[in-house]
Amino acid sequence: MSDGKFEKAGQYQAEAYLSRGLLDLMMQDFAPTTQEEAYLVQRNYIDRLSQTKGKLGGYKIAYTSAIMREARGISDPCAGLIFASTISSAPAELKGSDYLKLAIECEVGVRLASEVPAAGAPYTRESIAPHIESLMTAFEIVDMRPAGAPEGADLAVSSIVTNISGGGAVLGTEVKDWQGIDLAASRGTMSINGTQVGEGHGSDVMGHPLEALVWLANNLAARGESIPAGFIVITGSIIPPTPLGSGDTATISIEGLGDAHLKVN
Repeated sequence: MSDGKFEKAGQYQAEAYLSRGLLDLMMQDFAPTTQEEAYLVQRNYIDRLSQTKGKLGGYKIAYTSAIMREARGISDPCAGLIFASTISSAPAELKGSDYLKLAIECEVGVRLASEVPAAGAPYTRESIAPHIESLMTAFEIVDMRPAGAPEGADLAVSSIVTNISGGGAVLGTEVKDWQGIDLAASRGTMSINGTQVGEGHGSDVMGHPLEALVWLANNLAARGESIPAGFIVITGSIIPPTPLGSGDTATISIEGLGDAHLKVN
């Protein structure tokens, strides 16, 4: 893709998002065809949205479970960006009208104490651990806006250019003494209006939630990008996306990290 096409694609996607329209960039003749191109379009799109949404505050990682990748026909995880203005602390109240199709996920969240520099790659769980300030139970807020793609399109590319439907995050209490927690074995649950609707384990996320953070750091480093200090990274859902409606309450819990609560108004 030429620079002009990246600009055109990012502008098209931003205008569609802001007008609450169909995110059908993939149906256009200037759509990206590779993941490398898709991430460049994603960044242009997000840079345009930042004019109204403000600065970035973190990353989301999607398709970190084999079940989700198989369901979508995607071979590897994908990453998206999170605006700082869309990250809040639990208990939280969400305005349902802010979303076209609201859903939530249950994830392990990470706050970084220091920059994870591209120059330090390749990372492992052991080498990335000193960069972690705290872990927490985290809701991913998903806005499942309608999108379009031609038959046979690369579904990873299609997801990346929509920023993987990211709508923000709601964070539970931060746990700084996390090193003794067996995150792979930790059970996660989700309840809606007091009824449990899903459960899973940390091992469902690439075998261990911090493997997702390692993947992100190495993926960004391959593009010459570092992860800034203070950023939040949500590592991928233990439980598949679950829709929420007006008046619903939700609770998620991860063993060792505690609970988080939200309500939709």
